[in-house]
Amino acid sequence: MSTAANAATNAPAEPVTAAQAAAGPVTADPLTAAQATADPLSADPAAHARSAGHPVHPTTTQPVQAAATQPVQPTGLPGQQAAFSPEMARRDFPILHRTVNGHPLVWLDNGATTQKPRQVIETLAGFYGSANSNIHRGAHTMAREATEAYEAGRAAVAQFLGAPSPDDIVFVRGTTEAINLVAQSWGRANLGPGDDILVPVLEHHSNIVPWQLVAKETRARVVPVPLRPDGQIDFHAYADLLSMRTRLVAVSQASNVLGTVPPVREMTALAHRYGAKVLVDGAQAVAHFPVDVQDLDADFYVFSGHKLFAPTGIGALYAKPEILRSMAPWQGGGNMIESVGFDRTTYAPVPHLLEAGTGHISGVVGLLSALNWLTSFDRDAIAAYETSLMAYAQQALATVPGLAVLGSAPDRIAVLTFTLAGHDPSTIAEWLDRDGIAIRAGHHCAQPALAHYGLESAARASLALYNTSEEVDKLVASLHRLQQAT
Repeated sequence: MSTAANAATNAPAEPVTAAQAAAGPVTADPLTAAQATADPLSADPAAHARSAGHPVHPTTTQPVQAAATQPVQPTGLPGQQAAFSPEMARRDFPILHRTVNGHPLVWLDNGATTQKPRQVIETLAGFYGSANSNIHRGAHTMAREATEAYEAGRAAVAQFLGAPSPDDIVFVRGTTEAINLVAQSWGRANLGPGDDILVPVLEHHSNIVPWQLVAKETRARVVPVPLRPDGQIDFHAYADLLSMRTRLVAVSQASNVLGTVPPVREMTALAHRYGAKVLVDGAQAVAHFPVDVQDLDADFYVFSGHKLFAPTGIGALYAKPEILRSMAPWQGGGNMIESVGFDRTTYAPVPHLLEAGTGHISGVVGLLSALNWLTSFDRDAIAAYETSLMAYAQQALATVPGLAVLGSAPDRIAVLTFTLAGHDPSTIAEWLDRDGIAIRAGHHCAQPALAHYGLESAARASLALYNTSEEVDKLVASLHRLQQAT
């Protein structure tokens, strides 16, 4: 799924055609192998420092001397610097170079939404400026070009998720709509009195409420799967709750509030023994590590583009083809029909059957651009860097008196939700905003997960591939000042 690493992609101003998409991403300032080797990010001093046991700065890969009172800087990524560095990513994000309240922006609210690279921004402007057209219905040139771009986006999503075919991908507004679609289309037809829907306490509200709605309608029941103290799903409790009554398990691949990465593959395999289907919420996972829906054996997989450096209002649902073909339309209208009459209406085949009306065409074009941009980097290198940065952030936050991070699951993404003694989460967020630091405060649409820790709200710093240890230092320094000011 990943390509050999270059500098970030530079999407053309003209819409991407199917042929261009098949050729792979267009790169800006491409690095040759020789140039990559000569790049200072892979210079020998860092390797020498690592071999000597000295900490190495994660974004400059230069040896650093850590003071006794400071956390150790995370280790660099040997042999992968030419494949990815946060500087390579940051240069493509115009918004990261603005100021907020007189300070350089530090965007640590990636769990809510990620920022957009210039390639995506330029692609959207290019589409509306020179290629805007509706799709699938027109015989003119621009309609064909827009349709090619739209369907190239579908093919790109299938490849990104490791799906067998583009026909397994349905475009939706985002994760929430995808889950509601499955609940209303598949759920209504397959759930009945006495059936169980297992949903971990870890879940986002969008993976709880739709199941409650369809359970009330079908007289099924939603069964919560408890958490362990460290924020992991209690696997033994999960195994005990599974039964022949279980029709569906709905689980996130990464938690938006605790960062926990559950053992989805193992949970799916166990659910399948009982004949249950599994829906995986990938909203928080897709930007952080590679996904392979066939390896997971997921029956459904959903994600949102705006958490993946793409525009808002676009997302995708993957479903196994035999399941997708069994699903009835959730909405009716144009695009999802073959013929309409007052005596008889026939429907288009999936995935179009489930895409009533005019889709978010520019959103799909933007999503295609975002996927091309992201996959121009080594995804494993990104995951390793984020893990290293998270470890550094955990050590740094531990120096703040009265600060407690929620959850300590060993497998997690770079989400750090915390409380600070004596301070309301909203007060913490407002204080940090004065220093140009953007975090999230509140219940994070995951009230059951917070209730597990006896909380109604908390502050959250969520990291992405373009964040740096210097930004973590600014966060920690500002929190120290907050404590000293009270």
